[in-house]
Amino acid sequence: MTRVALAFSGGLDTTVCVPLLEEEWGYDEVVGVTVDVGQPESEFAEAAETAEALDLEHHVVDAKAEFASLCFDSVRANATYQGYPLGTALARPVIAEAILDVAQEHDCDAVAHGCTGKGNDQLRFEAVWRSSDLEVIAPVRELGLTREWEIEYADEQDLPVEGGNEGVWSIDTNLWSRSIEGGDLEQPGHVPGEEIYDWTRSPAGDSEEIEITFEDGYPVAVDGEEMAPVALIDHLNEVAGEYGVGRTDMMEDRMLGLKVRENYEHPAATALLNAHETLESLVLTKEERDFKKLVDDEWSQKGYEGLVDAPLMGALEGFIDETQTRVTGTVTIRFEGGQARPVGRDSEYAVYDESFASFNTEDVGSITQADATGVAKYHGFQERMAATVLAKVKGDEPEAVTDGADWSEE
Repeated sequence: MTRVALAFSGGLDTTVCVPLLEEEWGYDEVVGVTVDVGQPESEFAEAAETAEALDLEHHVVDAKAEFASLCFDSVRANATYQGYPLGTALARPVIAEAILDVAQEHDCDAVAHGCTGKGNDQLRFEAVWRSSDLEVIAPVRELGLTREWEIEYADEQDLPVEGGNEGVWSIDTNLWSRSIEGGDLEQPGHVPGEEIYDWTRSPAGDSEEIEITFEDGYPVAVDGEEMAPVALIDHLNEVAGEYGVGRTDMMEDRMLGLKVRENYEHPAATALLNAHETLESLVLTKEERDFKKLVDDEWSQKGYEGLVDAPLMGALEGFIDETQTRVTGTVTIRFEGGQARPVGRDSEYAVYDESFASFNTEDVGSITQADATGVAKYHGFQERMAATVLAKVKGDEPEAVTDGADWSEE
């Protein structure tokens, strides 16, 4: 008996894949695998209902803790892609690993997904699966299916596909973010209404301040209350979402080169990323911060590609780990008008001394203000010299623009 493990959500794409895997690929049995990375309970109920109606062997794997851990790693890397926090991208390799485990445990011959040939997720799933010796199948991509065709096919086959927004928007939800695309949202000029949002309210005039505590770059508490990663993310999604924090409407460049319209909600991610970067600005030197931007950008790119286990990631995280040993402290965030704005920060590792920076103190420790005179003379020296030489070559009357040297006499 041949068996295939299918990434199964119970939605249109994966429901249609079940009979196609049997009819077109000849598999005797399809095993549905739903991986919990923080989706709404309604999605699990739909998956269970659909699996039962299809007489499908169905497994649910709880991977919320693993996913939350990866999300917190992304905070330490200040990870965003073209301005928005990585969510779906980070969830896919976690889901793929869980499905592969089930496939191998149940002696499956293949793994399958319902992704199209236009998106990023096919690449993220298969980067994990192709490390195994199992066959990889993508019915929607390989048969060139459209959503309209799938709806018609489901109707003809009397498949248990619910209505709702399945034919209008494509929605992906996990702990870290909620993405909405498709329908009118595919038009760059279309202004979406409030109906597309679920996690965030329309920004209003009220505000609230909270304090986030970090240890070694990891968020560990909110307002002094320690929380496990999943609970902390859930809490901040609820609190920050009330103030409209974490909405993104953008044109995104996918890995395959397509430019697409995307809408996202990510309140907790926005709050934590803003707070973390603020704390880093207090405890890291300028050189560390400048170099870490390069490291963070590379981490973000590999994360977007779903290659979280790439050798490069291990090397990048070695640097990140070293810097995060001092990213311990608290940040006060104000939620207001759709923003999560840092308004206070504190750490015992602060590279800061109020007496040095204050305009009310005369000197900086043993360094006097007069000691800066020499630095000021040298600052811009080459620029002034270059301007003088250029004027001389052009035949203009050059001025002596450097301290202690008159280049016009040469």
